[in-house]
Parts: sequence; structure tokens; C-alpha cells
Amino acid sequence: MRMKSLAVALTLLAAPVAAQEVKVGIAAEPYPPFASPDASGNWVGWEVEIIGAVCTAAELNCVITPVGWDGIIPSLVAGQIDAIMASMSITEERMQTIDFSNKYYNTPTVIVGTKGVDMAPTAEGLAGKIIGVQVSTVHEAYVNKHFAATAAEVKTYQTQDEANQDLVAGRIDAIQADSIALDAFLASEAGAACCDLKGAVADDKEVLGLGVGVGLRKGEDELKAKFNAGIDKIRADGTYDTITAKYFASSIYGD
Repeated sequence: MRMKSLAVALTLLAAPVAAQEVKVGIAAEPYPPFASPDASGNWVGWEVEIIGAVCTAAELNCVITPVGWDGIIPSLVAGQIDAIMASMSITEERMQTIDFSNKYYNTPTVIVGTKGVDMAPTAEGLAGKIIGVQVSTVHEAYVNKHFAATAAEVKTYQTQDEANQDLVAGRIDAIQADSIALDAFLASEAGAACCDLKGAVADDKEVLGLGVGVGLRKGEDELKAKFNAGIDKIRADGTYDTITAKYFASSIYGD
């Protein structure tokens, strides 16, 4: 009987430990080429693939969980999701509420505006213009800080696509967002016809942050270490570059 009990105990010890399940929140609003649903409703894009690669490297069982962007941090804090991988910039303001992993990408912030209209990505260059930004983003904070005093209006949108559509329709003069997201817009038929790149805004790390990281609840140090290890591993073994090359012509990891 003792031998049978010992055999059972050894079998349990030898059994593989199930990977930790982690609900990874992404923004429910499409944000190509980072994350958007395909025709079958499956989420695809650079960030979706990076989530899969990081979680595999970190030995985490990650479940992608779409959440409305403006409620994604409250969902994390409330325990409805366990992590955020939704192009969320690491900022001092956000770090008062949540923690972050190391960055996994960092790209410039740019202004795109109506073709043929002279404007520069400065307060003077955007004077009298209507500027569109996605609500609850670092871009909204930046525009309010640097351009609102001279702009005719700062108009906010629930999604970046809505801002893009209003620019195409001529209801606003310019939009501000991440350069890669707006590259995709300018490569579209509508974007190429109406608009062009006006340039990158001056850096402001206090607002724009230190790159994009995994958002985590404060005190989740073990989970943070796993995500950091996963990011480091895919950077070192070439997986990160392989995924990136499918979507972008050059590295987006940043300095």
C-alpha cells in the first residue's frame, strides 16, 4: 500500500505543470496593422503575433480578450484581465495606477493632414486647424498640451479609424497618432488620395512615454518577470524580427 502511494506521488511530481492562464487584454477597436479582426472574426496583426510569441516564450497560456479601449485599465485593475498588450505607452501618469513590463516597441508620433495644405507638426504649424485624436490616448494628451492653445479645435474619437474617416471626408484638417498606424492609413486608397505625412512631433517623454509595454497590476512581480523574460527571449532568438518583417520594412523596436 505504501509502495502504491509512493508511485502515485511520484507520478504526480513527474506530471507536467499546466501553464499559467493569463487573460491578455487588447483594444476591442481595430488598430491595424497591430490588431484587428479578420473576415472570420479572428484577431490578427503584428501585436497579436507578438502576444503569441511572448506568451509561448514565457510559458504562459494567454487568452486574447478584447476590451473597449477606454475601459481597459479599469478592467485590468478589477481583475477582469491579467495583462494589457494593446499598444499602450509606458507613461508616468499610467504608472500611478498600473505597472509595466519592459518595452516591446517604440515608434515616432506623427501628424498626417490634408494634401496640399501647408502645415507643420508644431503649435504654429497647426494654428487654426481642427485636429483629430483617439480618446484616452497619449496622442490626445499631447495635442491638448502642445497644440490646443493654437488649434481651432481638438476633436476626439473612440477609434483611430473614425478619426481617419473624418480626415478623408474633410471634416478635420489633421490627425495625430503612431507613425506605423498612420503608415497603414496612408497606404490605403482613401488615405493616399486625401492626405500626406506632415512630420513627426517633438518628443515629450512625459506624455508620449518610454515606448510600449505590457500593462500589469501593481505587485504582479512574478508575472512581470515572465513577460520580460519572454520579450527578451524572442528578441534574442530572432522571432521578434521574423514577425516584424512580415508587417514592416524596418525595425520598430526603437532606441
